[in-house]
Amino acid sequence: MSSASGSTRPAGPRPCKIADALAAVGDRWSLLIIREVALGVHRFSDIRANTGAPREMLTARLRKLEKVGVLRRSRYHEHPPRDEYLLTEAGQDLGPVLRALRRWGEKHT
Repeated sequence: MSSASGSTRPAGPRPCKIADALAAVGDRWSLLIIREVALGVHRFSDIRANTGAPREMLTARLRKLEKVGVLRRSRYHEHPPRDEYLLTEAGQDLGPVLRALRRWGEKHT
């Protein structure tokens, strides 16, 4: 179906909340981190062990997920300082997305 001008192409990139969501959480490491925290794994070393993420990558993704409001950091030990990661409401809302991805993977991969 064409528009009155005959063009079916948008003037620029189509605004898309799917693209916005993917920019926030749409890479392998971010989704695996969210999976782990949702499963009750909250500490850096345990998240790293369960995802296989390189230390630098894990650090960068945890910071990004904090920045976009999916995770929050909570101090559980003062000396030495140790933090754990918890899902925010936005992070918890990703539960159905992760379950759908798992079902898709079980069926198609």
